[in-house]
Amino acid sequence: MKHYELVIAGGGSAGMAAALSARREGVSSILILEQGKELGGVLLQCIHNGFGLHTFGEELTGPAYAERYIRMVKKEQIETKTETTVLHIGKDRSVTYVNSQEGYMTVQAGAVILAMGCRERPRGALSIPGYRPAGVWTAGAAQRYLNLEGCLVGRRVWILGSGDIGMIMARRMTLEGAEVLGVAEVMPYSNGLPRNRRQCLEDFGIPLYLSHTVTRIIGKERVEAVVISRVDENRRPIPGTEQEFAVDTLLLSVGLIPENALSEEAGIPLDGRTKGPSVNSAYESEIAGIFACGNVLHVHDLVDQVSREGEQAGKAAAAYLSGPQAGEAGKTMEISAEAGEGLSYVLPQRIRPGDAERDGGIEFKFRVRRSFRQAALEVRAGEALIKSVRKKYMEPSVMETVQVKWEELSHMGLFRREDGIPVLRFILREEAGRDEGDA
Repeated sequence: MKHYELVIAGGGSAGMAAALSARREGVSSILILEQGKELGGVLLQCIHNGFGLHTFGEELTGPAYAERYIRMVKKEQIETKTETTVLHIGKDRSVTYVNSQEGYMTVQAGAVILAMGCRERPRGALSIPGYRPAGVWTAGAAQRYLNLEGCLVGRRVWILGSGDIGMIMARRMTLEGAEVLGVAEVMPYSNGLPRNRRQCLEDFGIPLYLSHTVTRIIGKERVEAVVISRVDENRRPIPGTEQEFAVDTLLLSVGLIPENALSEEAGIPLDGRTKGPSVNSAYESEIAGIFACGNVLHVHDLVDQVSREGEQAGKAAAAYLSGPQAGEAGKTMEISAEAGEGLSYVLPQRIRPGDAERDGGIEFKFRVRRSFRQAALEVRAGEALIKSVRKKYMEPSVMETVQVKWEELSHMGLFRREDGIPVLRFILREEAGRDEGDA
């Protein structure tokens, strides 16, 4: 059995960034396993611009962003295997994969990084009445057919869901000559970035129907029409509000799910809210030496955020490989972090004091459950207030971050308590009556 210091499952932006970061930290034996024909992941089909502003300081298309990383991976002579499917990851960090050149293979890794990305929620998860006609696509599949295969999947289009991919495809289909009649969103707010709502819908006059959903698909062989209805506060269709639109295509942009079949098979506990592995402040799962980053961990808004998280995971994996703690995860005291009132989730879910002290603090990522205006994010340990940060605007579609410094944690005596380790709780409190200029 061949041995590697580090094996990375997934060759997208997270996987490549993790490999490069680990190489900079001195890891010499690295293997990237990628299911696609080449490295880059979903970036290769995202031909629109808007990538790289944070990472490279310039605006790039998805393929151009991926190419930057691919060149760096090649320059560092990091071993890669494309058209390779990972079949199993063991708790002992063995990795089994298959491809047409080697067949069925198992390698042993000192550390493993999960960077498999995410998948789209399909129609089967929505329970929309109607037949199963041609013309129903996920937005990502339609994007791939249009941008990589050159096939326009429809002429009169309706889009369900205002996720970023759905709104970007509304613009893309319009530019290619299709007519996008509208976008229905079941929530009372858009589920994509505000800039995509402006640039992809408002600039092209495409209507967005908030608090609406598709309640029927008409057509047997091909989509002929869709029926949308307004929904109440419990997201149930309201009788009498139906509207019918004659279309030949329905694109679904109804959410992304971290691709964690391998994680579950390996016995890695998943977070019920993020649907990704529960990790500590080093991006290490509850199984020693197995790390996770990028969209397999939680769904991101920007690829720059994915790359940064990959870099952090690669650095942490390198520290695990070289440190005396290798193989002894779980023996270090950890503080749990929980999402409280107003928040959907907070990540990482656990903090190790050593990580917080070494890095000067911990950057927490979170999403809110609903739209907030003039609110304060409080970080508490029991009744003690550790930090309070005022926020002007927060939307569920935008991932937020907050930096909790080591001094803010250590001065509370959290790591010296004898009555048990407290839980860090993140809570949002609206501040009624505050003037916007005060924030």
